[in-house]
Amino acid sequence: MEKFELIYQRAAERKGGEAQLESLLPEVLTPDQLAGLDDSRYLAQFSKSVFQSGFVWRVVEQKWPDFEEVFFNFDPQTLLLLSDEQWEQKGKDTRIIRNMSKVMTIKHNAQMIWDMQTEHGSFAHFIAQWPEEDIVGLWLFLKKRGKRLGGNTGPYALRQLGKDTFIFSSDVWAYLKAHKIVSASSATSQRAMKEAQEAFNTWHQQSGRSLSQISRILAMSTGDNYL
Repeated sequence: MEKFELIYQRAAERKGGEAQLESLLPEVLTPDQLAGLDDSRYLAQFSKSVFQSGFVWRVVEQKWPDFEEVFFNFDPQTLLLLSDEQWEQKGKDTRIIRNMSKVMTIKHNAQMIWDMQTEHGSFAHFIAQWPEEDIVGLWLFLKKRGKRLGGNTGPYALRQLGKDTFIFSSDVWAYLKAHKIVSASSATSQRAMKEAQEAFNTWHQQSGRSLSQISRILAMSTGDNYL
């Protein structure tokens, strides 16, 4: 396995120097900052990521203020009080993207968040305390307990929220396969997740960087990621 320093230098050369590379790296929130987010923001981001999956992201962004209005700013407790008839009405609202199966993920994921509120005080606290050295365990939790949060949808939502996570983007996955870091053929296999987690943990120990930054640097060190 390549040392992280070599990966970093290759990415810097591709992007025109270290300063330019550093400007492209994502920021992550501290556990205290993550815990301070309202649980509605987690449900909102999960929902946005679900609607963006397989759809034009720009359109979802344009309509998102209306989503916030239609779904009571994604307050889980309020949403769980809605009747089946009210959910059907919301699924037909012309202000949002009318996809009933995706609309119903909001109800399901609101229940997941409510359940974790009961156990941990808040969903935000639950997410904040999850250790980054087992971030794939959180991916699996979201896939199992949530709705349509498997694959890259859950990880991308976590990244947008500021939770430290790597991403199986096409470039990252290609690198991991080319360097035989993962042996499984599918990025959704638990074996691939475990193997990748071990590699990212090693690179974190070598560099002191967040998983999010390591992931972005790795992506920019390979494939067509030149200036």
